[in-house]
Amino acid sequence: MSDPTARAEVPDRYRRAVVPHIMVDDAAAAVDFYRRAFGAREDFRIDAPGGGVLHAEISVAGSVLMLGDAGTEEAEAASFVSPASLGGGTSVTLHVFVPDVDALAERAEAAGAQILQPPTDMFHGDRTVVLRDPSGHLWVFLTHLEDIPEEELRRRLAASS
Repeated sequence: MSDPTARAEVPDRYRRAVVPHIMVDDAAAAVDFYRRAFGAREDFRIDAPGGGVLHAEISVAGSVLMLGDAGTEEAEAASFVSPASLGGGTSVTLHVFVPDVDALAERAEAAGAQILQPPTDMFHGDRTVVLRDPSGHLWVFLTHLEDIPEEELRRRLAASS
């Protein structure tokens, strides 16, 4: 792959995104983990009347993430659930572009994340790490290395199989 010091910015198609809203069993602990592991900043929080976090918003590498406690009365009324209530599985993976995926992976692992795929230069032009956070959510952090024309992308994919 190309020299990581010559990185392109986040591709334009990923600059605007759907804002994910995840549910966890302990939102306060999750916010603390995301702060330590991913360098997140807490932007907003509303505590639930009966305890817990009804709604919080954090920023991770400039991307907004909403989260809340799945066990609050309001969340249960809306049928929101956490990965733990699904037996530890999830159908959602969160992708975030960061300037240095290797440093983030090291910090996240030290904070308690499980590394599922160590930082790797991928055929699609990004250096990528895949991890699971303590709440059970899957994250893919990427550092963009190069823009690749579609034909070359298909060639690389075929060669990697």
